[in-house]
Amino acid sequence: MQVSTNALFAAFQQKTPMPLQGHFRCDAGQIVGLVGPSGAGKTSMLRALAGLMKPESGKVAVGNAVWFDSDSGIYLSANQRRVGLVFQDYALMPHLTALQNVELALLNQERTKRRLLASQWLSKTRIAQSHWNRRPSELSGGQQQRVAIARAMARSPELLLLDEPFSAVDMNTRQALYELLADIKHELNIPIVLVTHDLREASLLCDQLVVLDGGVVLQQASPQRVHQAPRNGRVADLLGIQNHFKGVWCGAERHGYATLEWLWPEAAGTLRISVRDKGLIPAGHPVDWIIHNHGLTLVKQAEATSSDHAVNVLACRALGEIVLVDLQLSAAEAVKFRLTLTQTGAQGVDAGNACFLRLNSDLIHVMPIRERSEGRAQKNL
Repeated sequence: MQVSTNALFAAFQQKTPMPLQGHFRCDAGQIVGLVGPSGAGKTSMLRALAGLMKPESGKVAVGNAVWFDSDSGIYLSANQRRVGLVFQDYALMPHLTALQNVELALLNQERTKRRLLASQWLSKTRIAQSHWNRRPSELSGGQQQRVAIARAMARSPELLLLDEPFSAVDMNTRQALYELLADIKHELNIPIVLVTHDLREASLLCDQLVVLDGGVVLQQASPQRVHQAPRNGRVADLLGIQNHFKGVWCGAERHGYATLEWLWPEAAGTLRISVRDKGLIPAGHPVDWIIHNHGLTLVKQAEATSSDHAVNVLACRALGEIVLVDLQLSAAEAVKFRLTLTQTGAQGVDAGNACFLRLNSDLIHVMPIRERSEGRAQKNL
């Protein structure tokens, strides 16, 4: 990844009170999303970046400015770091007006200039002037969040941290805040780190995702790369990737291809598939593998070939413009697939139907199963 002069670099290592391990980067003008389940360490990493928590060891630097380096004995407090921090619950002072809340970030300025700058930031975050003298209780959730964002930006931060900032507002308000964040990203040109539990939101807003589990950084890549090529089975599970199976890597069969033995659960049997080979997995190694929706095609019996698999349609659920189709492999009832089809593509597909499923083996992504400690440093296959 190319890193700008003012990029954020963060590396942490600690065992208590919350295990943290791994590193990530965020370029200036980029949004990096920290994603993972509850207790994954997302907020702990954000607190460590802000200077609200001192890790056992590690480093935090923005450009040439080092905020924390355990090897060199450097540790800047939260007040010494130019960080804008936006909390999920806004954290506005209830007895102050919107304007006064933003002014809190400008106490180092002369009063007249402080009032002028706070007004400018409220305008940039699209708070109507008629609302500037209202207290938080007199503002909507979206307006309160805009005030919190204005206060964070008023500090002229070198790093902006957002802790699930949109989770407490409705979808229409959230969409407007997404547009505001896009404007901020281009105007400030600083690293922005976003904590969110919403993978759709993260994929929409973020240039890079950092997948966390138990405080460990499992993978950093673009949203498309993380979804298409998760580093291991745990990442695939955390992302909610469907059509995730077990197998054994049997080794090369011809140039560029190898044999994958597909293991069916409940001792139902196995099936061998020819897949692309990058030459990185030894023969006999256990693997996880996934195949995405675009690698699966439903075909009628008259169109089926010997390599297609007989399946039964368990359920069809229409969700607006798409239809979720659950399938069961006829040869192994414990093997399930889920497809997402358009309304047109789902015509004639009904629960109880028998049909055939075609797998595009070139689109199978294989991940070696390794011990947790080994997987942390695993190469992206």
